[in-house]
Amino acid sequence: MTAEYRQRGWWRDDTFLDDLRKQARERPRKLAIAGRRLEEAHTDTLDYSELSRLTDRFAGALLQLGIERGDRVAVQTPNRWEIVPLMFATMAVGAVIVPIAPECQGDELHHRLALTEAKLLIAAEAVADLRVEQLFLLDSPEFHDHFIGTRWEETADLAGRQLRPDEPFVVLFTSGTTGFSKGVVHSQNTVHSGVRGYVDAFMLSDDLVVANTTPLVHYSGFGQGVLASVLLGGTVAFQDGPDKAGLLDLVERYRATLLYGPPPTLSGVARVQQADPHDVSSLQHTVTGAAPVLQGLVDEMRTTFGSRTYSVWGMSEFGPITITRLDYDQDWAAHSHGRPIDSMEIRVDLCHDPSKRAPVGRLRVRGASQALGYYKQQDAFDAEVSEDGWFDTGDVAREDGRGGIRILGRAKDTILRDGIVVPLAELEAVISQHPKVTEAALVGTRGQTDDPILAVTVAPNGVRPTLQEIQAHLRSSGQDPRFYPERLEVVDVLPKTLTGKVRKVELRKLYA
Repeated sequence: MTAEYRQRGWWRDDTFLDDLRKQARERPRKLAIAGRRLEEAHTDTLDYSELSRLTDRFAGALLQLGIERGDRVAVQTPNRWEIVPLMFATMAVGAVIVPIAPECQGDELHHRLALTEAKLLIAAEAVADLRVEQLFLLDSPEFHDHFIGTRWEETADLAGRQLRPDEPFVVLFTSGTTGFSKGVVHSQNTVHSGVRGYVDAFMLSDDLVVANTTPLVHYSGFGQGVLASVLLGGTVAFQDGPDKAGLLDLVERYRATLLYGPPPTLSGVARVQQADPHDVSSLQHTVTGAAPVLQGLVDEMRTTFGSRTYSVWGMSEFGPITITRLDYDQDWAAHSHGRPIDSMEIRVDLCHDPSKRAPVGRLRVRGASQALGYYKQQDAFDAEVSEDGWFDTGDVAREDGRGGIRILGRAKDTILRDGIVVPLAELEAVISQHPKVTEAALVGTRGQTDDPILAVTVAPNGVRPTLQEIQAHLRSSGQDPRFYPERLEVVDVLPKTLTGKVRKVELRKLYA
């Protein structure tokens, strides 16, 4: 298979660092990144020449700290420009980058640092009792003096150190819904095939300007944001916190062509645009993932931004897997997560018999974007892969009739009605649109397929919905009455993982 991957261009002999060097040669003065710092009301910008030079400077700084090939370098910061040259600098010295979300704290943070044996941590804030050899705080004088203020690029010997395309490059962590998270190991080639499939699906080119709302320490931020832009010679703009008006300023100032974010974020940005219009005429695509897309969002994006909305589905082990395509009708994102990118395959199996196909069932995937494995837990990764290479996603999906799928929910959370899988993810998204609800989760309290359906919702400002109001809302949205929740609980907050996924196992325990 690897020979086919290379023949078809999904894998290659070049690296993302080679892409950066190429852009620095061919378009040195073109804007590469724009990173807004909200508190300072300031946007840091780097062209490709500056980004390449700072990459070498950061690489020299890493060498001075004793970072060697194969060492792990952890970074735990909000969306700041420093992440980008640091990412490329780890490639340049042959190290492996370990991105960690800023909200990751306590035992989970200790677990990630201990598992990867990170030799260096660059963080936004100090944390007590960290077992890491070296720590730099991003806004400290020490970080500025060592990484930015010293011209290490003039003396650093980087020859022969660069990561090769098939070597481990990054460790990304899963959501950890039932325990400590797993570290997903990718090479540059496994990431390249996903990024390549993503940009090809949208026919993106060097005029790409991404306005990115997701964390740069997540796959979507650094992969579909930074690496996709550098691959093409485009521009990526981001900010270090949630500010919808600020995001619209970035779109207007840098003439963004693509807006990326989860559905709630995009809907919020649209509402701000309606109240305070910005010039967003440059936008061509709005791309979303992480939750089912509803028709209301598609209509809102078209009306507010004049752009088409596309749904992307993926996972840490692969990156983007399915995308609603340019040749679909404009509303199809509200019905499907799309068909697979060129380097990936999907299939839907009977849940109890993976040897048989089914229109609704367990989703399995395979292809060139598959990660190398789980860090120090290879057996757990291999257990999810069949002999012929199919990876069990743990999701239930239905075929969309166009070679694609719609995700219905996690297999372990599945509830059936009259033999039909209840589309929990879609129903949760619909319920979350109720004016008395900000978030919703549906569970069966016993974990059985015939469970009564419990809706657990978060109410804004203490205004609690009734079960009858939730059912009426689902009825007005055209949902099947068989799938209506039969019980309602209202809470202040839903238990979640660091990546924002609801811990349904906790809800089942609480309301059993």
